[in-house]
Amino acid sequence: MKKLNVILVYNKDENKILMCQREKEPYKGKFNLVGGKVEQKEDELQAAYRELQEETGITHNDITLTHIMNFQYKMSDMELEVYAGKLNKDVNLIEEVNKLYWINKKENFFDTDKFAGEGNIGHMLQQVEIYKDKLFKNY
Repeated sequence: MKKLNVILVYNKDENKILMCQREKEPYKGKFNLVGGKVEQKEDELQAAYRELQEETGITHNDITLTHIMNFQYKMSDMELEVYAGKLNKDVNLIEEVNKLYWINKKENFFDTDKFAGEGNIGHMLQQVEIYKDKLFKNY
């Protein structure tokens, strides 16, 4: 089964979410979470930190990631791991391929014309809101 990850990165004030605008399919032109592939035999959490640093320049010193859920896509033989974290300081973003944007967390992330993932991003954000006291307790 192929494994991918996406990462919900909140700014230190918890009012914005870091997103990229996709340069290629799937979801070309839409906003999506940052993330990527988990390599075979790679530790999943370390893969999330690696992808985050490659795509944004954010390191494990800037954020603590928590694995919050998985989506299994049986027909595609793929699993999507979802991580969330809040920056502990302001950072300078470094774009790898896709342009990066801070999006207000009050946006309608269920809008499939604007956001990738068939509404899943909205669902992920709702879960973080429910558990944010537990997720961000050390900040």
